[in-house]
Amino acid sequence: MMPIRVLGIDPGTNILGFALIEAEKERIEVLEIGVVTFAHIGAEHTIKLRYIFEQVQDLIRQYHPNEMAIEAPFHGKNVQSMLKLGRAQGVAIAAGMVNGLTIAEYLPKKVKSAITGNGNASKQQVAGMLGNILHHTFEDKYFDATDALAVAVCHWFQRSRPGGAGKTYRNWKAFLRDNPQKAAFPQGKTSKTTKPS
Repeated sequence: MMPIRVLGIDPGTNILGFALIEAEKERIEVLEIGVVTFAHIGAEHTIKLRYIFEQVQDLIRQYHPNEMAIEAPFHGKNVQSMLKLGRAQGVAIAAGMVNGLTIAEYLPKKVKSAITGNGNASKQQVAGMLGNILHHTFEDKYFDATDALAVAVCHWFQRSRPGGAGKTYRNWKAFLRDNPQKAAFPQGKTSKTTKPS
């Protein structure tokens, strides 16, 4: 099996966590991990969505992943927050698809269970277990990034073990069939950095 590069994304409307891993058999190497913040952009949601789309594209062009893994929507009590998060996830997925990546979605409980064995684990527990798995210490301020890393590692575990990966999409039509609420995403020029100006 050839090494596979996986881009993990933890989307949000104020902070986007990302992580790039390269994996082969039992070896998992973290190539990059970080966050992109959008809070300073202001309250205009469509502008934030454009930046998310652009920044994910920039990450793909910079690191050339083979596949992308993203956390699936979770059901919360705040409908407006769910809608905004769903849009953020949708544009991140669209950015992967226009660059030809296969996309896999994982429910938060699935990610936590794959990393810690406990679907209700805290962010601290997930980061701590990732540290054990990858022999690395992660600072508390990078929880959005470690969430993205957890999604990428979960995807590799699922991909490299019997049963295969989670819900995958090879094109936008297939994604929209299961997620019609994420049909629209903003158009905009591509930025040249991983941080919006």
